[in-house]
Amino acid sequence: TYERSDEALLELEKIETPDVRSIEELSEFLQIAKEKTIKAILFIVNEEPVLVLVRGDHEVNEIKVKNLFDKATIELATAEETLQHIGCEVGFIGPVQVKSGVKVIADHAVKSIVNGICGANEANYHLKNVNADRDFQIETYADLRLIQEGDPSPCGNGKIKFAKGIEVGHVFKLGTKYSEALGATYLDENGKNQTMIMGCYGIGVSRTVAAIVEQCHDEFGLVWPYSVAPFDLHLIAINVKDEAQLKLAETLYEQFKQARYDVLFDERNERAGVKFKDSDLIGIPIRVAVGKKAVEGIVEVKVRKTGESAEVYVDDLLQYIEQLRK
Repeated sequence: TYERSDEALLELEKIETPDVRSIEELSEFLQIAKEKTIKAILFIVNEEPVLVLVRGDHEVNEIKVKNLFDKATIELATAEETLQHIGCEVGFIGPVQVKSGVKVIADHAVKSIVNGICGANEANYHLKNVNADRDFQIETYADLRLIQEGDPSPCGNGKIKFAKGIEVGHVFKLGTKYSEALGATYLDENGKNQTMIMGCYGIGVSRTVAAIVEQCHDEFGLVWPYSVAPFDLHLIAINVKDEAQLKLAETLYEQFKQARYDVLFDERNERAGVKFKDSDLIGIPIRVAVGKKAVEGIVEVKVRKTGESAEVYVDDLLQYIEQLRK
């Protein structure tokens, strides 16, 4: 809610503000807070001029303006349209003594401005000590501004915080377009047939994968989370020409499959460094490397995310991996 202070209303005053066009410039020029200024932006709504007012430290939300005028076409007025409907250039427009036919609406925050500053509808001039109702009339107050971090939460609990998100899907409002064509109806609480209001959503697989990659990687490659990794384990036979290593790796591969793990098995005849580098690049959560200690029944297990590694006896391997995945 926005309450007007009990500050005494001062006499309206016209002041010269040479080439001061923005709220930032006006605030600096007059050494006043932006909250004391009124920002006026002209829109053309259904071919009619509408002057939208917000507090100087706020920004107009065009979607909210459009929603206020049901099914309206709305565009920001051009410089020529501003001159036509207001009589001056952009940067000096305001709500006082606007031409007839111009509708004036304001965000709720404008209610709190006492003795404010606004454009004088004359180039290089502004008006000081402007007050709604006394100096100009507002046809409608509504929520017309963009929210800001720190604003009260709509639910009344806490304050709004901003965070970055990644778009991976869409929700589409279909209305009754398809339900009318299909004759899809339901009985309401009064037993009357009503047309269903439809909606649908779509999740982009490639977008989702791209989002995961963006969030889960390091300088060596991907770091797949367990929940979405294409494989659970990356099994590497370091030297496939070593019979003991290859045989143990093949045995472990079958054991992992029996334990219902999805396994990427690298049995290429490549150098160990190449295999390890590829493993980091692919980013499977857990790597099991079968190397020189295969004859002792020992393998190396490495967690891709943390880089931690340990030598584990094959008899304890499944239990060890299970603990890592918890």
